[in-house]
Amino acid sequence: MSKYMLIMRADETGVRAYEQIPFEQVIEAMGRYNEQMMNAGVLIAGEGLSDASEGFVVDFSGEEPLVTDGPYGEIRELFNGFWIIEVASKEEAAEWASRAPLGPGAYLEVRRVNGPEDFPQDNEWIQKEEGWREEQAERAAKG
Repeated sequence: MSKYMLIMRADETGVRAYEQIPFEQVIEAMGRYNEQMMNAGVLIAGEGLSDASEGFVVDFSGEEPLVTDGPYGEIRELFNGFWIIEVASKEEAAEWASRAPLGPGAYLEVRRVNGPEDFPQDNEWIQKEEGWREEQAERAAKG
C-alpha cells in the first residue's frame, strides 16, 4: 500500500470559475467526495488550505533563507514533502520554515490549514466531517 497526497491547484481561469460557484455547492461536492473515499476506506487525512494570499515562500537559493509573498513555482517544482506545525503566529511559522534543512533550489510554501472556525458549523457536511474525524482518530488508535 502507498499513500498519496492530492494537491488541488488551479490557474487563473480555474480560480475565476471556482469563484462563480456558491460556497454551499462547493462544500456539498467536497463532502460527497470525502464520504465516498471514507466509505471506500481510502481516505487517510484531508485538509483545506487557506487562500494563497495568506501564504508565503521561503527561498533557500541565497546564503540566508529569504521569506517572500511569492512567486510560487510551477506545479512540477512545488512538492516533495510537507510538515504540519502548530505555532502561535505567521511569523513563528516563518521562523520555523527558515530553519528547514534545505538548500539552493528548494522552496517552502507555507499555508495555514483551515480549522473548523473557517466553515459554517450548521452545515450538514461540516458536521459529518467532524464525525469522520472522530472515526479516523478511533481507527488510528486501534492501529
